[in-house]
Amino acid sequence: MNKKIRVVQYGLGPIGCRSVQYLTERGHFDLVGAIDSDRPKVGVDVGVLAELPKALGLYVTDDSTNLLREVDAEVVVLTTTSSLEQIRPQVLEIISCGKNVVSTCEELMYPWLTSPSLAKEIDLAAREQGVSVLSTGVNPGFLMDFLPLVMTGVCRDVEKVTVERIQDAQFRRLPFQKKIGAGLTVREFEERVKAGNLRHVGLTESMHLLASGLGWRLDRTEDIIEPVIASQEVTTANLTIEPDKALGVNQIGRGYIGDKEMITLVFRATIGEPEPRDRVLIQGTPSIDMAIEEGVNGDTATCAIIVNAIPVVIQAPAGLRTMADINPISFFR
Repeated sequence: MNKKIRVVQYGLGPIGCRSVQYLTERGHFDLVGAIDSDRPKVGVDVGVLAELPKALGLYVTDDSTNLLREVDAEVVVLTTTSSLEQIRPQVLEIISCGKNVVSTCEELMYPWLTSPSLAKEIDLAAREQGVSVLSTGVNPGFLMDFLPLVMTGVCRDVEKVTVERIQDAQFRRLPFQKKIGAGLTVREFEERVKAGNLRHVGLTESMHLLASGLGWRLDRTEDIIEPVIASQEVTTANLTIEPDKALGVNQIGRGYIGDKEMITLVFRATIGEPEPRDRVLIQGTPSIDMAIEEGVNGDTATCAIIVNAIPVVIQAPAGLRTMADINPISFFR
């Protein structure tokens, strides 16, 4: 690929800044714009913000409308929020400016059953403008949906799919540790779950993507969230967790056809988890049991798949796409 792909980075939190690092280390991308609404970041050189070896001479703006209209770019990497409702105006604005979208929004990954009206709105807008929209990441987007779906390709029949993502969060960034409730009392944990502020977003979307690829239509899904409690004091570089407080979260998604549990997704992330792993179990012919010892680093993998997805999304048919209906994504240089 001789011509550089011109990219705008929209959202410069930890994931967005790491995406900038990955984009700039490969010679076939040209970062031409950076957007963030956080006032302290506005006017800062994006190279400095992303802790690159040198400044880029490209400064962060909060004026998305003017930048998206004026800058010639093929794609926008959108890393702002997990909420489909909140990201909707951003996606539609990008589409209206004729630019493709690669996003990390978990609820955008497979919204056809969870938010059908929003999915249809985004899909129609993208088709009218001749651009494509894809949400992806390590999870949802790969480990708990696309990877097991691909693995069933060697099966004569499939009876059930179980996926485990068990993570040791002590080496993850502090926002992730707080996201899983580490250090909270049981009451605080339950209050945040009730308020919708503490959960791994995307299990339901992963179940629907996986089921759709298998030709299954789930009658119902459930998403159960509970704390994992410390039995002794645990100390990390950022936190000290006292006994009887939460080490993290154990979340289980179940998808049913009738009364039969067809899909089970186990997401567990705790400080000091003793046996981290990513594991896919397929009950079928043949049955498959595949494990990645120690698991896949979420931050690294999320940013890598975003960057690797860019040329695939540019070439994809117009509309709201999913990981199951685009060409395979792979590392390339």
